Amino acid sequence: MRFKKILLKLSGEALMGSQQYGVDPKRLKEYAKEIKAAYNTGVKISIVIGGGNIFRGISGASQGFDRVQGDYMGMLATVINSMALQGAIEKEGISTKLLGGLEIDPISEKMSRKRANEYMNDGKIVIISGGTGNPFFTTDTASALRAIEIEADAILKGTRVDGVYDKDPEKHSDAVKYSSLSYRTAYEKKLAIMDLTAFTLCEENKLPIYVFDMNKIGELQKVVEGKNVGTIIE
Repeated sequence: MRFKKILLKLSGEALMGSQQYGVDPKRLKEYAKEIKAAYNTGVKISIVIGGGNIFRGISGASQGFDRVQGDYMGMLATVINSMALQGAIEKEGISTKLLGGLEIDPISEKMSRKRANEYMNDGKIVIISGGTGNPFFTTDTASALRAIEIEADAILKGTRVDGVYDKDPEKHSDAVKYSSLSYRTAYEKKLAIMDLTAFTLCEENKLPIYVFDMNKIGELQKVVEGKNVGTIIE
């Protein structure tokens, strides 16, 4: 097995499935089953999920919301998604703990490295909601921060494409996929993998980012087992 401890980063938009808004129960169940299959390999799993399917702070600011208030609203959207994912995973028979950048009693405990690692060592999947707990930071940055805190082996970024391409493969049929990239090359080519703050955190702490297709059955398990799928940035 290639990875012993990972942080799985999911987008909120991915939970919409075929819907235009909110959470698609079918997609949620599919993701829970994929996470269970990966968990059964013995890897320790933490998860950060975005909130863009419900509310995105920076988009709200462009529509007249106060940016700080908007960002906190976005953090609460991640809590809703995290609770939905928690329920779906527990239906698969796996114990979870919900921690957060925001402490919301009785929903989530305050995130701490010690607490997260203790829960994972006890065999639980840890879901970390609420971003960093601060405005002006994305869930990309939150996932980088949390992965570094818990000393994860890598961030596994689940997307709807099977890796990183030189241009959008959904728009360009001649797009070329990278099997691996250096942080520097990704910077220079301006590849939209994560926001710059998150990317810098990963580079400075030598934390690899693995981009793969979360919607393809069995792909997450292949990644944690060290199979050659997706794109690795290191």
